[in-house]
Amino acid sequence: MRSVSRRALLRGGALGVAAVAAAGCAAEERVPPVAERPDPETVLLRELIAGKERAVALYASAASSRLTPFRQRHEAHLAELRRRLPPAAVSATPTPSPTSSPSGGASTGGKASVRALRDLERRAAALRARQVEGASPPLAQLIASIGACEAAHALALSRSL
Repeated sequence: MRSVSRRALLRGGALGVAAVAAAGCAAEERVPPVAERPDPETVLLRELIAGKERAVALYASAASSRLTPFRQRHEAHLAELRRRLPPAAVSATPTPSPTSSPSGGASTGGKASVRALRDLERRAAALRARQVEGASPPLAQLIASIGACEAAHALALSRSL
């Protein structure tokens, strides 16, 4: 058996440590950074804002000036929802597509009918009960108030305007 000199042993050990360190560093660089999960309330606020923007756009396309108070109430809701959005999330809020309609389908480019507005209000009011579940008390109160207003809109739109 061949004897190993102390110098050769130290050199081999140093090379081994350097190889392990380099492999460890390389493995760390390949791991992508873990993205932080978005705050659930911020996600909910963005969803509510997008829905309100679509509702305002649909009311704006309606032919009747008698619907202006309905649109104005939606604009007030939108302003309050935007006010509650954290400042860091404001710049990251995506702008809704101009081709999307409040019902989620493509916009026909025509005037909104009272029936379409009534259906929009009914669907929105029904959705609010589920959205309240995970929200903080102040946001839940706002969502409930918005839902009550939307339910009143649906009822008013069922009557002849």
